[in-house]
Amino acid sequence: MHNSSPYRCGPFLLKSNPFTNSYIDLGRGFYQSIKPTPVQNPELVIFNQLLSDELGLTETALSSSAGAPVFAGNLVPEGAQPLAMAYSGHQFGHFNPNLGDGRALLLGQILNPAGRSFDIHMKGTGQTAFSRNGDGRAALGPVLREYLVSEAMASLGVPSTRALAAVTTGEEVAREQLLPGGIITRVAASFVRIGTFEYFLARGDTAALTRLADYVIENQYPHLRQAENPYLALLDAVIEGQAALIAHWMQLGFIHGVMNTDNMSIACETIDYGPCAFMDHYAHDRVYSSIDHHGRYAYNNQPNIGLWNLSRFAECLLHLIDEDTGTAVEIARERLEGFISAYQDHWLTGMRAKLGLKSGLEQDRALIEELFAIMASSNADFTQTFHQLSMLDMDTVNDGAILAVFGHAESLNQWLDKWRQRLRQESSVDVERKAGMSAVNPVYIPRNHLIEAAIRAAEDHGDFSVFHDLHKVLQQPYDLQPGKEAWTQPPRPDEVVHKTFCGT
Repeated sequence: MHNSSPYRCGPFLLKSNPFTNSYIDLGRGFYQSIKPTPVQNPELVIFNQLLSDELGLTETALSSSAGAPVFAGNLVPEGAQPLAMAYSGHQFGHFNPNLGDGRALLLGQILNPAGRSFDIHMKGTGQTAFSRNGDGRAALGPVLREYLVSEAMASLGVPSTRALAAVTTGEEVAREQLLPGGIITRVAASFVRIGTFEYFLARGDTAALTRLADYVIENQYPHLRQAENPYLALLDAVIEGQAALIAHWMQLGFIHGVMNTDNMSIACETIDYGPCAFMDHYAHDRVYSSIDHHGRYAYNNQPNIGLWNLSRFAECLLHLIDEDTGTAVEIARERLEGFISAYQDHWLTGMRAKLGLKSGLEQDRALIEELFAIMASSNADFTQTFHQLSMLDMDTVNDGAILAVFGHAESLNQWLDKWRQRLRQESSVDVERKAGMSAVNPVYIPRNHLIEAAIRAAEDHGDFSVFHDLHKVLQQPYDLQPGKEAWTQPPRPDEVVHKTFCGT
């Protein structure tokens, strides 16, 4: 559906609160006002009705073909004020002062029925001032990947941006080859990043940094307004939020793949799903991203990178933490030193739950680390290991399934004995323990080979049935679904995906 005239405004999408865009009030230096570039023939691939209901959207036509021009940017909703956000970022440790939304636009905010504000953001909408000679578009494959993985993360209970809709554009984008184009509409508490703060620090604009910090506190952390030092409290909140988030990633075998500071959300949600992946066979230094040549963002390095990124955030707040730079540095350093202990606390608590442990003993960490060592030496599948573990009783009668995951390693038998001894120490009851373990150990994850199959079917054959089937299964990741046993399995050797790609 080509809209040759510039743009039309659509109907109000909310019962009472139309689109607004509070980000505009920060000033022109924070963004470029620009409308999406219309596409030739948008078609709706998927509309997230459940998320729409949570947000309070009432326009039912959005779920039909009438929604395609809205989610393609051909039809701008009434009240929306599209803009490309400015930000910088450390990319693989190297600072780039001029990044920003080169293929995405913030439409604005909407209020859900509970009065909570959410950013609505579209990716693949055309060139902006930040495109750096790029086409500003997105290929369909990365759009489908982000939709599947972000919604799977939400179903797994991980703080994440959400996917509201995906469309095809009826146009091709040039990457290594010509690929069908797509646009994804995303929802987040905020799309402000550490890199947003870095943008103004690099320019020495302390006034803008103060406005940005005030904006984040007002919109994301309003309870911090009453703190003795709201800016130091903001640093504390982001440190704690990122510690919990990354621990959750690690407990699920998730690898973000590109933890640049411009991909780290101030709202502490998982953001920007590019070369992300859930690992199949466990290796502590697993890397999938095609652009991570030296393993900077490997699975085991994610907590360290989280701390490194938070250190960059702290640098942006120094002038707000204390007037004396030396004092501010010492205060910030002290707070940052607490990140690793906070991360370890979250990680250990989550891992105890995955092992069915209700109490905490000093020996637990060694028990967990021994299991990971056996997983590594046995090439055991991460998700299957913990799923099968959650199915075990205190006796050994049904140990066969988990032993098969490990190739019947004798070392696993020894570990299972230690684990059961630990459970007896707290008088574990099988029914209760297994229910608790099943609630935190998923059966289904968005495995790389399954995502690739969905992308290949869509891109090569225009067949979205594989995508829809996979998406449906991933909405209930903790529940065994009859007839879906194949979706639980790791890839065959010929199905293994060794590299994932950003799509830019």
